[in-house]
Amino acid sequence: MGADDTEQPALPPTTGPVHEPPVDAPAPVPLLVPRDGTPEPVDTAEALAEAAARLAAAGGPVAVDAERASGYRYGQRAYLVQLRRGGSEAGGTVLIDPLPFDDLAVVDAAIVDTEWVLHAASQDLPCLAELGLRPRKLFDTELAGRLAGFERVGLGAMTERVLGRTLEKGHSAADWSTRPLPVEWLTYAALDVELLVELRDALAEELERQGKQGWAEEEFAALVASKPPAPRAEPWRRTSGIHRVRTARGLARVRALWEARDEIARRRDLAPGRVLPDSAIVAAAQADPPDERALLSLPVYSGRATRRLAGTWLDALSTSRALKQDELPTTATGGDGPPPAHRWADRDPAAAARLVKAKAMVTALAAEHNLPAENLISPDTVRRVCWAPPDPLDLDGIEQALRTHGAREWQIGLVGPGLLEAAR
Repeated sequence: MGADDTEQPALPPTTGPVHEPPVDAPAPVPLLVPRDGTPEPVDTAEALAEAAARLAAAGGPVAVDAERASGYRYGQRAYLVQLRRGGSEAGGTVLIDPLPFDDLAVVDAAIVDTEWVLHAASQDLPCLAELGLRPRKLFDTELAGRLAGFERVGLGAMTERVLGRTLEKGHSAADWSTRPLPVEWLTYAALDVELLVELRDALAEELERQGKQGWAEEEFAALVASKPPAPRAEPWRRTSGIHRVRTARGLARVRALWEARDEIARRRDLAPGRVLPDSAIVAAAQADPPDERALLSLPVYSGRATRRLAGTWLDALSTSRALKQDELPTTATGGDGPPPAHRWADRDPAAAARLVKAKAMVTALAAEHNLPAENLISPDTVRRVCWAPPDPLDLDGIEQALRTHGAREWQIGLVGPGLLEAAR
């Protein structure tokens, strides 16, 4: 916040962030090294106990982050955990290599009573939970930025806009399963938690100024209470490009290839796309090559590693050919939700009209309160209520329907009346 803000009249709650830099503002200052230096990763039981003791003795919120090896390894486990609490005298930054440990329960116990500060918490909470790290209270700086109306909410963009500091982001896509981790990667990881608490404080002030502090508290509480999503019934249907496969037999080929790839990826601890890209699965499902020569003639199968597994892919295709008609997957996407919105006009014109009015209402209301429409209310929730409105159709029914679909009370209060009007 600027020094002159306290001398000005209070702005209406619907105005946007005050952190827009003036034209003549000084250039942001790069933050290249942690203020306490780059710590060595904790990788022994003794060092872990000592780090937990330091975190427990420090004061204030604790900044938390995790690095995964997405695109390199199977699953989304954490390969480095970063924490920072208090100053260098009592706390400071701790980097933990989780691989030597069964869990990090001793760290969880050390910070159980404090607020955790994360950026894009929903990305890191599942892998942290696998290690026994679960916040009881949190502040998500990315979500806070969205609620406050910032257009760019990446960590680097937020620290630059709000704090006037730039962060090095060159190693965000690195293979964090690498051991030993290069010093420059560790420096990058430490910097990710260096400014989180300062950013949290500035954003909390901004949310309070805009009258959105209560909204944020409800959102953060929902994140704490959230559970990992249930496994998908048919995960192979998320294969990129599957929409180009239009027959049940073709979908059976996608499924067989996907399952063969997944088994290999799991066994080798590799990201599935490094075993066989989705484009290769779709290409083979469309072409249905009968032999190795035909398979290898497909452009995506020309690589050496893919050729070595040619027999595996041909076996999968052969298995799909042997399926009886009633064993084939359906061409419908299924699911318990409404059909795709572009089909509503034909299937239920009244529902299509409700959706058009509801979308316009949400867009206008989001603009009025200066936040993204998807943060005002989930688009899926809007679709579900418009497709199957409650009976009786009154405000109580709309509000209960919104709660059933996970909407928070602040969202219900804002959206409920307009959604009722759209649904009539």
